[in-house]
Amino acid sequence: MPIGDDNASWNSSSFAAFFEGWLVRQEHYLDELLSAQNSFTNEDDERQQEELRGLISRVLSHYQQYYQAKALAARNDVFHVLSPSWFSTLERSFLWIGGFKPGLVFELLGSAVGDLGSEQMVLIERLKGETRAAEKELEEEMAGVQESVAAPPLLEMARRAGRLVNRERRSGVDTVLETLRSSMQVLVENADHLRAMTTSKVIEVLSPEQGVKLLAAAAQLQLKIRMRGEQRDGALSP
Repeated sequence: MPIGDDNASWNSSSFAAFFEGWLVRQEHYLDELLSAQNSFTNEDDERQQEELRGLISRVLSHYQQYYQAKALAARNDVFHVLSPSWFSTLERSFLWIGGFKPGLVFELLGSAVGDLGSEQMVLIERLKGETRAAEKELEEEMAGVQESVAAPPLLEMARRAGRLVNRERRSGVDTVLETLRSSMQVLVENADHLRAMTTSKVIEVLSPEQGVKLLAAAAQLQLKIRMRGEQRDGALSP
């Protein structure tokens, strides 16, 4: 499904359709990544290096398409993006503000690449610290949104509930929900930005071959979790 600018057209059903197609392309990219990883022979071969850089660029663009479509869906219904019906129960258990936790890339890096040089290690440790700080900041923002939106307004409405007519009550609830919706939309977009930027910055530190290994490991993990999640949900269905 092509990504357009019409926000109204991006509801949960349209994003779910987009996501299914995106996953098919993700599988194709995984095949390319594994093939490139297995066929790489010489770090001094500039042609091979350029081919790997081109593949990495295409894969990162593929992820960017996902974030663009997700942003449109979030503007339509951010609560559905935070607990998406197009994910299995297992996939939803990994969600952190609507997606994977940015720091996961460092765990994948350790298991999938492993052959980092000393200078690379210094840069990666610095990025890891910056990412942890950014994650903590977003978590604190989310906690603040939940406290500021849910506590005082809803408590006040509860105290006044017996005196409110239905229309006034609905208006108050709608105002609270709209404030929460707007705040959560910003949080999801900021979290997606952190996810994308963390991956891009890590890739910049790596050699093309290392970058291919990391992206292959990320795609394998995502597709494996999805497959197992669908299997589990299917087994639990009556």
